[in-house]
Amino acid sequence: MADTTEFDGKNEVVWERWAKKRTFVRALEGTYGELKEELYSQPRIYKTSDLNWKGGPQSFGKKVINPQANKIAQSIEAHVDVYAPRGYGQTHGHMNSAVFFVLKGKGHDIHDGRRLDWEAGDALIVENACVHQHLSDSDDETYVLVLKAKPLFLFMHMIFQKMVHYPPTEPVEGYEGFSPPENL
Repeated sequence: MADTTEFDGKNEVVWERWAKKRTFVRALEGTYGELKEELYSQPRIYKTSDLNWKGGPQSFGKKVINPQANKIAQSIEAHVDVYAPRGYGQTHGHMNSAVFFVLKGKGHDIHDGRRLDWEAGDALIVENACVHQHLSDSDDETYVLVLKAKPLFLFMHMIFQKMVHYPPTEPVEGYEGFSPPENL
């Protein structure tokens, strides 16, 4: 299976982030003064409610800050993920470490075969090159904020990323109509 699908309640489409050409590191060109002026002119607040959810039917995400979307971010990435009740995402690995901060819900991760339980208020470290999966154990949706230095790792040619199992294409039984909140 080359790509997986996402479900928006009606149609199946290709997961954009695995099929779309992306910018991981931008060129910094121009004079120092021009670059500094452009940097200072960039917004400092990004409203997640202005962004569209991607993915589904069990896990959804919004890329909030990354080099492709924000000129101010060259070495960091931040995204918000929502899991349907009892939902889960793909099993994958990447060279960059990540901090997974749980805003709402509870669940567990599997890191290289080891189970790690987490709940709202916890910060979970995904270590470099760890094959992992995030799973919600909540009867309500789970919200997480993920922060990582992925663009910096890619810049250093530490590009290993591997999809072991794509995310599910079927909704969690009993939550067939689940969709993430519009205000997050």
